[in-house]
Formats: sequence, C-alpha cells, structure tokens
Amino acid sequence: MKKLIIGLLLLIPHILMAQRLNRGLHLPEVIVYGKRPIKDIGVQKTKMDSTMLKENIALSMADVLTFNSSIFVKSYGRATLSTVAFRGTSPSHTQVTWNGMRINNPMLGMTDFSMIPSYFIDDASLLHGTSSVNDTGGGLGGSVKLSTQPADADGIGLQYIQGIGSFKTFDEFLRITYGDDHWQTSSRIVFSSSPNNYTYRNHDKKENVYDEDMNIIGQYYPKEKNKSGAFKDMHVLQEVYYNTRKGDRFGLNAWYINSNRELPMLTTDYGNENDFENRQRETTFRGILSWDHMRENWKIAAKGGYVHTQMKYDYKRDAGNGIMTSMTRSRSKVNTFYGQAEGEYYIGKKWLFTANASVHQHFVESRDKNIIRQDGNQAIVGYKKGRVEVSGSTSAKWQPNERYGLSIVLREELYGQNWTPLIPAFFMDGVLSEKGNIVAKASVSRNFRFPTLNDLYFLPGGNPDLKRESGWTYDVGVSFAVGKEDIYSLSGSVNWFDSHIKDWILWLPTTKGFFSPRNIKDVHAYGIEAQSDFKLILKKDWQLALNGTFSWTPSINEGEPMSPADQSVGKQLPYVPEWSSNLTGRITWKSWSLLYKWCYYSKRHTMSSNDTSLTGKLPSYFMSNLTIEKGITTKWADLSLKGAINNLFNEEYLSVLSRPMPGINFELFISITPHLY
Repeated sequence: MKKLIIGLLLLIPHILMAQRLNRGLHLPEVIVYGKRPIKDIGVQKTKMDSTMLKENIALSMADVLTFNSSIFVKSYGRATLSTVAFRGTSPSHTQVTWNGMRINNPMLGMTDFSMIPSYFIDDASLLHGTSSVNDTGGGLGGSVKLSTQPADADGIGLQYIQGIGSFKTFDEFLRITYGDDHWQTSSRIVFSSSPNNYTYRNHDKKENVYDEDMNIIGQYYPKEKNKSGAFKDMHVLQEVYYNTRKGDRFGLNAWYINSNRELPMLTTDYGNENDFENRQRETTFRGILSWDHMRENWKIAAKGGYVHTQMKYDYKRDAGNGIMTSMTRSRSKVNTFYGQAEGEYYIGKKWLFTANASVHQHFVESRDKNIIRQDGNQAIVGYKKGRVEVSGSTSAKWQPNERYGLSIVLREELYGQNWTPLIPAFFMDGVLSEKGNIVAKASVSRNFRFPTLNDLYFLPGGNPDLKRESGWTYDVGVSFAVGKEDIYSLSGSVNWFDSHIKDWILWLPTTKGFFSPRNIKDVHAYGIEAQSDFKLILKKDWQLALNGTFSWTPSINEGEPMSPADQSVGKQLPYVPEWSSNLTGRITWKSWSLLYKWCYYSKRHTMSSNDTSLTGKLPSYFMSNLTIEKGITTKWADLSLKGAINNLFNEEYLSVLSRPMPGINFELFISITPHLY
C-alpha cells in the first residue's frame, strides 16, 4: 500500500504533462467525450502523438514505447532484441499489426521492436487488455497497432536527415514524396550503422588491488568495452496511394529490411572477442495491397499481403589453432500470405455494425545445419511446417444518446485444425459529468492464445501436446478532460485491470539436457494504469507540453508447485517490473524547443523463485534523455539542428541480466527540407 501511495503521488506532477505544440499552433478546444467516436465505446486506448514518433531518427519503436507508454520494454541494448509486454504478461501475449497485418513471428510469437524505425510509422496506438479483441485475438495482454498514412503532399517533397552519435554511430534518413489530387507516393530510406563499442562498468566481475607484498588490499569493478556489438541496418519503405475522389482508395505498402548485427559479449564472458564470431543476419519483405470503398453510412475494405523473412545465425569459435570453427549454423525461413475483408454499417448516429475476417497462412522452415552424425555426415535438425490462422469477428455498438454507449464483440479463431471457443467481449461507457467531461468505462472479455510453432515443433524440445492458453480480463476506469481555448487543456485517466490466465506456457529444463515447453502456470495479473496530459500557452511564443504514465503491475504465479522444492508459487513473474512510470516535457519558444524524457522501472526478478541473490534480480533504475532543437527557415529550405544527450546522469543499469547498457552518450542531427515548389 505504501508503494501504491508513493506511485500515485508520483503521478501528481504528471498532471502537468502533454504533447508537443507546433510553432504558431493554437490549442484546440477540449474534446467533449459525449461526442466521442462510436467505434471507441469502452475502449482503453493509448494513441502515440506524431511528434513522439518523429522526434529522433535514431529511435526505434522500442524507444518510443519506453518513454511514452505504460508497457514494459525489455531491451538487450541498441540494435539487439527489444520486446514489449502488456500488464505483466509475456511478449508473445502482445499482438502487433502493421497496416492491419499481424507481424508477430510465427516461430517465436513475438515482435522485435528494435527492427521497427519510428520514422516508418505514421500512426501508432495501444489497445489495452480487453480492447485488443476489437482488433485481433491472442492479445492476452493487449495489442499494438502500427500503420502508415498517405503523405498528403502537394507536388514534390524532399527531406534528408544526417545523424552522428557517440561510438561512431551514423543515422541517415531520406524521404521523397509526390502528391496531387489523385496520387500520393512516398519513398523512405533509413540506414544506421555503428561499431557500438561503448564503455561500461562491469558489476559481474571484480579486480583485486594488491600491495607490494601481493596482499589483497581492495577490490573494484572494472570498466570494459561492449565488444562485438557492431550493426548495419537498412530499411526501405515504398508507398503508393490512388484516390478516385469518388469514395475509393487503392494503396500499396512495401517494406524491405536488411540487417547485419553482431551479438555482443556478456558481462560474464572472459574470452577474447577475436576468438569467436556471434552474428545474426535478417532479410525481411512485407507488402500489402489495399482497397477502401467508402460511402456516407457504410464502408467495405479488402487487403492482401505477403511476408518473407530469412534469418541466419552463426556462432564460430577459435578451436585453439587459429582457425574459426562453426559451432552453430542456424537458418530459418518464414513465408506468410495474408488476406482480410471488413465492413462497417451505420444506422443513423446510434448504431454501428462491423464484420471482419482475416487469414494468415504461414510456411516455416527452421534448420540447424551444423550437426554432424556419428557416421560423419551432416544431420539437419529442425522442422518444416505450415499453419493457417483464421480470425473472424462481428460487433454491434449502440449509443442511444451522447452520454452512454454499449458494445458487444464476438470473435472466433482457427489455428491449424483447432478452433477456439467463442471469444466474447462486452464494453460500456458513460458520461458521469459533463462538467469536466468525466467518463467511466468498463469491459470484460475472454481470450485465447495458441502455442507458437517453436513451442510445438522445435528440435530438440518441442511439445506437440501443448494446450492453448486462455484467460478472462476485466477493465474499469475513469477519464476526464478540461481546458480553456488558447490557454490550457488538461486530461487524464486511471484504469484498474484484472486478468486470469490459465495453462501459461513455460520452457523448462529436462533430464535429457535440453529445454521443453509445458503448460504449468496459472497467472493472476492485475493493477493500475494511469496517464495524464497537460498543454499550456505561457505567454506570446512560449508553450509548455507535458505527458506521463504510471503503472502498478503485480503478475503472480498461482499454479501448483512442480515439486516440493518449487518456490515460484505466489511470486512475481521474472522480468516483470511491479512499478513503472515515465514523464515527457517540452517547452518551446519561437523556433527553439527543449525536450526532457524520464522513465523508471522497479527491480525485476530473474528467477521464478524471486531469489534476491546477486544474479537473482536486476536493480531499479531511472533514465533521463535531453534534446534541444533549433529550426531555421531560409528562402531555399527549412533547416533543423538538434542535439541529444541520452542517459543524461550516466546511470549504470541493466535491462536484461549480463547484457551491458551504455552510459551517457550524445547525438547530433541536421535536417534539410528544400523548397521545391
């Protein structure tokens, strides 16, 4: 209770929080929730502001979510795996869509957010808990919706950004747009590279200090380099939209990724980085064709897409003779075909009916081509499988007046040959007071998640007898919004959630020397999510914007003990912080802008028993970033100069056990947008 009170007190300064104001932009009137969209009845949604997404070319979506949302981002460092988890669940319980197509890896069930440049995303929103059922199934924690939008260009547009940072890091961004009454095209390229060899203090090692007689008189933690962590990432995004101006729009989105990353040494490694090679390469293509047909009170849409991913992982070591010997040579291919059709129909202003059906056909091949049989021939270990995933939903939303609304969603899903039971979700909201626009929301839903292909078929260890995970989630919350035009606006919300998940899948060691997944846990995740936004015009040319979130997320294992020695029951799940918060503030004056970002994560246990030994927990930490930007307008171009300080107070921290993180570091950006008209 004491921590809860402290957490709520931490939220008080967040009441001074809000989103960036563009230069010369007047604050709009506060939105009256009685006129909220009928599609959002009872929905708990966090929408990312466009300035959050475009604040820094070097940011991935993992960075954006760390400082602007209540969900936990588990990061191994820049250009290494970064996953997100809603409300105390695992990364595979978070569904991720890009322009409507699910992009969770069908082998692992999760999404690497370090592979998603924020500059490639124009619209991002989080659907918490039950609200994800409106969009897709399987999101026992929630879902992340990412999409791109037409450039809204008039003629030819060009933007180039060059970034230079610590550790010889270079980031380059180029965008070319064209638009007229019917056509909108956009070409974006991002290229990032770095040796990534930063210095850190290694708290997993100790060096002795000796006197002249070689007696130990002290110890210290040595400073080391992040070794073998270099990366080169290239992303290309091509978009073409055609609008007939008669209610039809056609679109093409094509996204190509080419990544070459080394996996850095652990803080517990004592070897020489020249004695091994640990490298992962990825090539991914995602393409979507879309058609939207819109009329005054109804809409139909169709999409078709394709995803190809090829991943190569190689681990080599010096055998002691100066020759690098291949230890692991893993290869995997994923081909996914996607189709979707949806429709909406309004009856007046009180009823909305929707229907949606989607299909994802996965073909996966996973191989380790480095295993040698006893007869000396190569043995290919892995699997080659296909699985179809079908999801269909229908909903009815009713808003009898501007104060109240009800919604019901029914969803059904097929994974391979297995259907889920009916997935129902119920939503309601109502305006409690028009003064202050106080709105109460409540929802309840059932949900299911099927095992991933690795869970079922990975060799060695896959378990084809796994059961699907299932759960019920309950949400209730209240929000408010007040303000005065051209002076200030203030809004906020507080939500309580309660989730029960049965047959949680966990990989455990076996007596045969490898890990295998089992349905062993019943998890109870519950807690509070709060957020607030504040905007203020201080005086002429001065504007203040602040926003922030706070969350309290117990996630408790309530399953049966696996053995008399099992101490995990009743304990917080590993790598789930119970407390987290973030704060973003921006102050602008004329063409100057100062941005401060802060986030906090409480300690995280690394063992299911919550052992607090040296390796059993990761300490809590605070993170602060500071950015200053100056805009310059000339006759021929708009220029922007930006300087950023990351980890402002040189915090020594870990997000994942034995994975070092950088101390204070710096970035400088120059943006050029020529006037081509």
